[in-house]
Amino acid sequence: MNQALLPLLLIAVLAIPLILGSRRQKKMVAQQQELQNSLTVGDRVMTTSGLYGTVSDISDDASIGIEIAPGVETTWLRQAIREKVGPDVIDEDDDAAELTGEHESIPADDASESGKPKN
Repeated sequence: MNQALLPLLLIAVLAIPLILGSRRQKKMVAQQQELQNSLTVGDRVMTTSGLYGTVSDISDDASIGIEIAPGVETTWLRQAIREKVGPDVIDEDDDAAELTGEHESIPADDASESGKPKN
């Protein structure tokens, strides 16, 4: 009895991670399929290569049109869409200053000390 228990325990220890891994993989595939089916025109997405764009054409089952810049549309496989992202990705330092109207300016006293000769 004791001799038969050891091989069964060894098989169980090896089989459980395989089963759990395959379940996790099936869930990920289902989530990716759901994402690809839920895409609509105007959604902001990121591709698997890291390119951000806006969905512009979903008429084909296998491919999708993504506008990466105003007037520039590219065609991608649906499987290349990694995730939906929020609104436009912005550079926080530059765009925050533009939105608040704060721009770095040099005071008049500092401008004369920057190497320009005084008249």
